[in-house]
Amino acid sequence: MSELEQYYRILELEPGATLEEVNQAYKDLVFVWHPDRIPRENTRLHKKAQEKLKAINEARDQLRSLSVKHQTFYNSPSPQPKKSSSYQPRRSSSPQPKTSSANNNQPPKQNPDLSGKDFSQANLSNKDLSGRNLSYANLSGADLSDTFMHKVNLRGANLSEANLFRANLLLADMREVNLRSANLIGADLSGADLRGADLTGARIRSGERLLVKMIGTNLAGAIMPDGAIHT
Repeated sequence: MSELEQYYRILELEPGATLEEVNQAYKDLVFVWHPDRIPRENTRLHKKAQEKLKAINEARDQLRSLSVKHQTFYNSPSPQPKKSSSYQPRRSSSPQPKTSSANNNQPPKQNPDLSGKDFSQANLSNKDLSGRNLSYANLSGADLSDTFMHKVNLRGANLSEANLFRANLLLADMREVNLRSANLIGADLSGADLRGADLTGARIRSGERLLVKMIGTNLAGAIMPDGAIHT
């Protein structure tokens, strides 16, 4: 098996998968294998997760680099035949701006500061918002299902009635966040800071079964779905 095929196999993809498929596979596998999802006292599994994450990161980086080089090659101009050595009159031409085909194929860099922005009712499902600053943003009624928000800053944000089904909120800053009537079924809030958050009416259970992961979550002073204040 070639090294390239090995990278595809690590991401559980067939050789020749698109860049979009590579990025999606990367997010799915990080969601499963991120060490922060595993209790540190389980040292064996924690070490395995760290090794898995390292391999996943390397495979994604190598395949993304290959994709950029591939696009640059096919978008670059074809070589021109050499001109005859006989005298030709010089033609005036206006200078053309130089462009990089590699850069043209790259998506524009996204601004990580989205604080105070209005995303009410927006469809943000499956997006990667990890590390973004969304403090005090309006996300009421937004679809954030399966969204990757590792270490996102949501302090003071309005997430009332938002759909956070299976959202990854590992180590998120969610102090004083408004989660009234939000759907949190399947969400991972491990290590998140929810001090002072309002979860009144939020969906976190099916019957008596808790369906939200909250390992190491800080809920001091938070208003729980039943209206009780967590102490």
